[in-house]
Amino acid sequence: MDENSPVSLLLVDDEQALRQPLAEYLSRQGFAVTQAASAAEARTHLRDSNPDLVLLDIMMPGEDGLSLCRHLSETRSIPTIMLTAKGEAMDRIVGLEIGADDYVVKPFEPRELVARIRSVLRRSAKGGAAPAEDELFEFEGWQLDPLKRRLISPEGALVAISSVEFRLLMAFVEHPRQVLDRDRLLDMVQGREAHLFDRAVDNQVSRLRRKIEVDSRNPTLIQTVWGGGYMLAADVRRVTPQSA
Repeated sequence: MDENSPVSLLLVDDEQALRQPLAEYLSRQGFAVTQAASAAEARTHLRDSNPDLVLLDIMMPGEDGLSLCRHLSETRSIPTIMLTAKGEAMDRIVGLEIGADDYVVKPFEPRELVARIRSVLRRSAKGGAAPAEDELFEFEGWQLDPLKRRLISPEGALVAISSVEFRLLMAFVEHPRQVLDRDRLLDMVQGREAHLFDRAVDNQVSRLRRKIEVDSRNPTLIQTVWGGGYMLAADVRRVTPQSA
């Protein structure tokens, strides 16, 4: 996204009485909003564009928001905020576990949603300053590009990671060989009330292990420190693309 262009949002909600006024409000706040009334319509938009953030209702006819959130988590690195009904506590937990960055409970105050959007964008580095240098993090043959948000395997293959997985891996490569407990990881990766959902960290670590470990059941890179948390057991170098 060009730094002078507005932040682009994809708002996915089947309830037009909520979606249309919310889109108009967000547009007045300076966002470029695209609307979708279903997950199928959202998938069509996503084939042609790459929004900076997705606002995603859970309860929709046809494919629900959790299914679409899982798809985004597995295939794209786009921050996602779930829009949930008051009684959907389990759905909120599942949403965080499969890769959602935050959630807002309906009915909500639009100003609160804008604050959450900006908070998630800051955490995902889309609403903040870019890294000072065009550099990569390299560990055990893997390369993580913080500018392009790409993970490259030792064989040179591009590995798809979600927005949450990217931030989790960034936390590890910025603090190699340091034990990071769940509270600290949650603050780095999720923020807000996610400390209520410790399972979300374990779930995301498991997902990340399946992508970077030779044997995710016997991990050697991201190690569990019993009673302490997790640690990246590798040396990390900062290299320029030219030297890499």
